[in-house]
Amino acid sequence: MTDRPAPDETTPTVAASGDRGVGVGRDVIGSSIFTGDIKIEPPVTTALHQLRAPLGDFVGREQEIDTLIKTLRSGSRACITGISGMGGIGKTELALLVAERLRDNYPDAQFFINLQGTDTNPRLPQEAMAICIRAFLGPEAKLPEEPEQLSHLYHSQLSGKRVLLLLDNAAESAQVRPLLPPIGCAVLVTSRQSVALPGMTPLTRHPVTEKEARQLLLEIAVRAEPAAEQICKLCGYLPLALRAAGSLLKITVDLDPVDYIAQLQDERNRLERIGTEGVEIDVATSFNLSYARLATEAARVFRLLSVFPATFDALAEEVVCADAGHVQLSDLVRRSLVLYDESTKRYRLHELARLFADAKLSTEERAVGQKRFATHYKHVLAAARDLYLEGGKSLLRGLALFDLEWGNIQEGHAWVAAQADAADADVARLGINYPDSGLYVLSLRLHPRELIRWLEIALAAARQLQDREGEGVALSNLGNAYRNLGETRRAIHFLEQALLIDRELGDRRGEGVDLGNLGNAYFRLDETRRAIQFYEQALLIDREIGHRRGEGNALGGLGSAYFTLGETRRAIQFYEQRLTIAREIGDLRGEGNALGNLGNAYFTLDETRRAIEFYEQTLLIHRDIGDRRGEGSGLFNLSLALDQLGDRAQAIQHAEQALIIYEQIEDPTAVEVGEQLAAWREQTNT
Repeated sequence: MTDRPAPDETTPTVAASGDRGVGVGRDVIGSSIFTGDIKIEPPVTTALHQLRAPLGDFVGREQEIDTLIKTLRSGSRACITGISGMGGIGKTELALLVAERLRDNYPDAQFFINLQGTDTNPRLPQEAMAICIRAFLGPEAKLPEEPEQLSHLYHSQLSGKRVLLLLDNAAESAQVRPLLPPIGCAVLVTSRQSVALPGMTPLTRHPVTEKEARQLLLEIAVRAEPAAEQICKLCGYLPLALRAAGSLLKITVDLDPVDYIAQLQDERNRLERIGTEGVEIDVATSFNLSYARLATEAARVFRLLSVFPATFDALAEEVVCADAGHVQLSDLVRRSLVLYDESTKRYRLHELARLFADAKLSTEERAVGQKRFATHYKHVLAAARDLYLEGGKSLLRGLALFDLEWGNIQEGHAWVAAQADAADADVARLGINYPDSGLYVLSLRLHPRELIRWLEIALAAARQLQDREGEGVALSNLGNAYRNLGETRRAIHFLEQALLIDRELGDRRGEGVDLGNLGNAYFRLDETRRAIQFYEQALLIDREIGHRRGEGNALGGLGSAYFTLGETRRAIQFYEQRLTIAREIGDLRGEGNALGNLGNAYFTLDETRRAIEFYEQTLLIHRDIGDRRGEGSGLFNLSLALDQLGDRAQAIQHAEQALIIYEQIEDPTAVEVGEQLAAWREQTNT
């Protein structure tokens, strides 16, 4: 390995940053200054030290600053492209701060040149060379007209000197490459795009952290304190927006910060409400500098991305935006208009960029995009269901997929719900398919009342389309949802309608499901013998058609019925059969239920420690799959067993956790748990 060369024996050290500064009115020598809609070109200066001071309210990024400074001081060939990123992120201020700290390392000159990369006509490299040359030779110096000769003169003037070039707002790598100086000099390049030059390593700047955003806002306007967190969130933690919002609050003494929050919550007017105080350009104008340079297809895709409320993957973008191979999406990432997380492989628009894109979206584009979006995420919901039904680890993957895409699924269904009165058969079909596709996972994740809302939309759509099968499915599922809320008579009403339809259609599987659900309803009403009749009918059908999941459910229902009748040993036989089937098909929820019921049976037989083993197993499963009702049941049963062993304190603790869950999901068991807790506390106090 060779020794590391001294600074004056290396190639120039290069780092890259973002675009024009987002300062608060300071002049920038040799760069374009925006005042409203007027662009003023200041005269070229002969000053060799052109860097203005960075803004005094700059916060955070110490690790990035240290990395840049160490690299630029070392003269190492391993250089940094970094601080690229979206408009308004504070790239230029970071570059200026780094340059300020490096001033003594580059005493011969420090140049700030705006390359005007977001303008219609970016500055030519030859113009930038001329600025540097004339700074040394004087403004009247006659320069060569030939680009090659001008380049030679440029390098000649910088040769042997320690010069720092801050090339702000670069359009692309080709614009910067001719400006790379000779050995001993350093370059900081700012760009909204990733600039690829030999020896560079990218460093992308992202929005500041919540803590840094709060610090920045309060340094500008300390009176924002009561509402700082919410204002920062609504500004998307974007420094440009935070400076504008903070400056507005600082000078508008009669604007209450809480009232300002209410104004910012209006998405359609948020960009306007953030304002222009204390900044050279407002947020919308900053975004428009990038948007205006997009090709037609890239601009179309950018607008359509506003339909995504959360992160998304490449496949979703390809479908929704009709962007084969996500070519345009990748271009938008390179231009820092779309954020990409390499660890998750997912994309997102910054919230303020999303509002900007949405404002550019036409009515026709929005309608097309939202329909594609809703259709795609119905398919995602169905994929989560299919994985769930595979059981075992696939079940967990299905739940993970659902949880990952939940924000998008909700948005898709919300759009469908908003089209309820539209005479569009495709949209009505989506209204049926959303709850049907996701029923297994939705029943785990949605509050019963929210699930009922989804199912009522499905029922109305099925009746609109005269879809008897869809109507039967919706009625059956509505019955289950109302039973879980304790509205059992109402549940039976829906289930009986579903049973009539399924028998009319000859749908044996649906008939078996309805019979089993009716058994559950009558069991809840303590009509145990009648419940057994329904369970036995369901079991016959499920075995006849080979529906193992339905068979397992019927066996579990029979076990609970005989347990209630005091035939505990017989109940255990049914529970064990139920457990075997659940494990065979990988039905973790069914396995958890069977284990919990076995725990109840052994608790009744005074085998309390064995019961606790079952309860602990069921609790692990229900927590693993996010089954709140199952978790509540496991906690309450475990509390009863612990009390039986004399551990009243632990019993109360578990029952309290169960009560919280039951109250949250409006399960009627909450009454029983509350009464038990009251009795224990009274006994403890006496």
